Amino acid sequence: MLKNWILKALDRYASKWIVLTIDIFLVCFSFILAYTIRFNTSLNFDTEKLVYQLPFIALVALFSFLSVGSYRGIIRHTGTRDAFNVFIGLSLMSLLIIISVLANSALKLFPLFTIPKSIVIIHFLTSVILLIISRFVFKAFFEIISTELDNITNVLIYGAGDSGLITYGALNRDSKNKYEVLGFIDDNPKKHGKKIDRIKIYDGNNLTKNFIDTKKVDEIIISIQNIKSEKLLILTDKLLALGVKVKIVPPLSKWIDGDLEATQIKQVKIEDLLNRKPISIDNPIVGREVNDKVVMVTGAAGSIGSEISRQLSSYKLKHLILIDQAESPLYEIEQQLIQNGISNFTAFVADVRDAKRMDEIFEKYTPQKVFHAAAYKHVPLMEKSPYEAVKINVLGTKNIADLAIKHKAERFVMVSTDKAVNPTNVMGATKRIAEMYISCLSNRENHSTKFTTTRFGNVLGSNGSVIPLFKKQIENGGPLTVTHKDITRYFMTIPEACRLVLEAGTMGNGGEIYIFDMGKSVKIFEIAKRMIHLSGLTYPDDIDIKITGLRPGEKLYEELLANGENTTPTYHEKILIAKTQEIDIKSISKKIETLCSMNNKINNFDTVSLMKEIVPEYVSQNSIYQELDIIKEN
Repeated sequence: MLKNWILKALDRYASKWIVLTIDIFLVCFSFILAYTIRFNTSLNFDTEKLVYQLPFIALVALFSFLSVGSYRGIIRHTGTRDAFNVFIGLSLMSLLIIISVLANSALKLFPLFTIPKSIVIIHFLTSVILLIISRFVFKAFFEIISTELDNITNVLIYGAGDSGLITYGALNRDSKNKYEVLGFIDDNPKKHGKKIDRIKIYDGNNLTKNFIDTKKVDEIIISIQNIKSEKLLILTDKLLALGVKVKIVPPLSKWIDGDLEATQIKQVKIEDLLNRKPISIDNPIVGREVNDKVVMVTGAAGSIGSEISRQLSSYKLKHLILIDQAESPLYEIEQQLIQNGISNFTAFVADVRDAKRMDEIFEKYTPQKVFHAAAYKHVPLMEKSPYEAVKINVLGTKNIADLAIKHKAERFVMVSTDKAVNPTNVMGATKRIAEMYISCLSNRENHSTKFTTTRFGNVLGSNGSVIPLFKKQIENGGPLTVTHKDITRYFMTIPEACRLVLEAGTMGNGGEIYIFDMGKSVKIFEIAKRMIHLSGLTYPDDIDIKITGLRPGEKLYEELLANGENTTPTYHEKILIAKTQEIDIKSISKKIETLCSMNNKINNFDTVSLMKEIVPEYVSQNSIYQELDIIKEN
C-alpha cells in the first residue's frame, strides 16, 4: 500500500506544470546567484534592480520553456535528450535576454533594467547546471524509492555485444518492472573482466550453481542475434539446470520500429529449441500465383487449414472459400479474418465427404486454387475407427480432387504427413492411399489441373499435439505422459508448415511430393524435460514423466521417405522432391474405388485388409490388425 501511494504521488505531483514552475524558480535563483558570483560572493550590488529584472527573467524563461517544451519530459526517465532540451531552452532564454539588454541600452528606455553582459553569461551557465542536475537528482531519488519498494528482478545478460547493450537499455527504460542487471556473460575472452556502465563482464564458465545462488540471479536473458539453434539448445539446457528463468531477445526484424522494448523479451519457447534453423520462405511468386484468384481451403478451421487461410488472406485474392464441418472453430477463424479487416471470403459449414454439397460450392465459386487440409489425424482414434478414417482421408480427398478436375481448377495441393511413409497405423495408411490417388490423377492426360502433395512431420502447437498436452499436464501438476523413452519425432512450427504448402502451390508441373529437410528428429522425452524446466519447475522433483507404452499403430521413429523413394533438390535448399515408386494407375484407381464403396459396409477388418493390399508396406504395430499381416505372410 505504501509503495503504491508513493509511486502514484510521484507520478501525480511531478506533472509538467510543476516541473515548469520549479524550472522558472531555479532560473530566478540562478540569476541572483550570478550576481553573487560576479561580485565575489557578496551582496555588494544594487539589489533594488532585482525587483524589475527578476519578473522579466521569469517571463522570458516561461516563453522559452513553453516554446521548446523542455518541461514535458518525464523526470524519472530523464536522459540525454531531456538534458539537451533544457540546454536549448536556456540558450533561447539567454539569447532573448541579450537582445533585450542591447535594445534597451541603445534606446535607453529603462535605466534600472540594465543587466551586465557578464551576468547574462554566468546566469546561463549556472542555470544549465542547476536545471540539469535537479532533473537527475529527482530521477535518482525516484530510483532509490522504487528500488527499496519494488520487487527487484536480478538479471544476467548473456551477450556483451551490440544486442546485449540494447537489451540493457531496454531493461533500464522499463517503467512497469524493476530489473537489476548484475552482469554480462560473454564467450569472448577479450571482454572478460571489463565493465560496461560499471557492470562487469563474466566468463560463461563462471555460470555455476554457486555463482547463481551467491548473486541471487533470477533470470538470464540470452541476447545474441542470429544464434544457431544448436548453440541455443545447449546453452538453454545448461542455464535451465541452474534453476533460473531463461529468456531470449527476439530477432532484430521483430523489434518495434527498430527499437527493443523490455516487453518483447520472452521466455524461451519449445519451438526455439528444435535443434535446427527455422525454415524461411519469402517467394514473391506465391503472391503472383494467388492474387486475383478464387482460392478454396478445406479443413479451414484446423491448425494447418486456419493458418493457411490467414496467410492467404494477406494476399490480394479475388475470393477465399473456407470449408470445414466443425462449426465453432470455423466461426472463430471467420471472426479473426473479419477483425483483421478481411472481407473477400466466405465460410461454409460443409463436409468434404458430401460430394453433392461440395459440387454446389465448386459450381458457384469455381475455385482456381484448392488447398486440401481436411483430414482425421489422430492415430489412436483412427485405429479404432477405420471406417471414419477412410471416409474422410480417402473418400474426402477423392471427392475434392475429382471436383477440382471437373471444374477445371488450376492447382490442387494436398496436405499429407510423414505417417504416410511405411505406415504402421490406419491413419497413416489412409493418407498414403490419398497420396496414391492424387498420383493416379496426376498421370491422367484428360485434364489440366496440376496436383501437388506436401508431406511433413508433427506441427508444434497443433490441436491434439504433444506440446499443448504437456502444457495442460504441467498446469495440472503432472505427471507428463510419454509413450516410450526413445520415441522421436520431426517437428516444425505451424507457420513453417503452411508456408511450405503455399510454396508447393507454385512449384512443379504436378504429381510431385514435396518434403522438408527438417533436420534431426527430436526425442519426445527430452521435449518433456525441457518444457518442465521452461515452466520454472524441476524434473523429477516438481513434475515427473510417466512412460505409458506405445499406443496402437504408433511408431517409435517417423520417416519422411518410404522404401524405394529418393529425393531430388529444388531451388530451396530445405525443400526436396520425393521420387516415388512407380504404381499401376489403373489397378490402384480401381482398388481405391472399391475401398470407398466397400467401406460403407462398416467391416473394419475387410476395410483394413484391402488397405494393406493397396499399400503393401503397411504393416500394423501394436494393433488388432496385426493378425492380417500374419495371414498375408502365410
